[in-house]
Amino acid sequence: MSHTTPGQLLTVTEAAERLDTPVRFVRRLIAERRIPFHKIGRHVRIHTHDIDDFIAAGRVEPVVVSRRPR
Repeated sequence: MSHTTPGQLLTVTEAAERLDTPVRFVRRLIAERRIPFHKIGRHVRIHTHDIDDFIAAGRVEPVVVSRRPR
C-alpha cells in the first residue's frame, strides 16, 4: 500500500489500494459519479480526503438494543 499525505491526489490504482478494493470498483464509482474526482487531461485523480469521506459516508452505526427487565 502506498503512503500518502492528506490532500494528495491519487491515481485510480492508488485509490483502489487505499480502499482495499479492485481497480474496477473505483472506476465504477467514478463512472456512476459516486465519488468526486479530477480530470487532468485524460488522467483521473482522486483526493485522499474524498476517499476518506466516501469511507465515512458508508459507516453504519451499531443498533443499541436495550434489554427490558421481565
